[in-house]
Amino acid sequence: MPFVPKKTKQKVKAGYKSLYLSVELIEKVEQIAKENHTSFNNVVVSMIEHCLEE
Repeated sequence: MPFVPKKTKQKVKAGYKSLYLSVELIEKVEQIAKENHTSFNNVVVSMIEHCLEE
């Protein structure tokens, strides 16, 4: 089953971190975001949450 980002959540207390990603990885995440009508950030957060739940 392909990865599907979660719906955008209400604002929660959050922090800021910088990530250095390869151009190839950025393009893949941007494509997922575009296909799901959501943000790059939401895709990355959804992926991290999904992995931590496993």
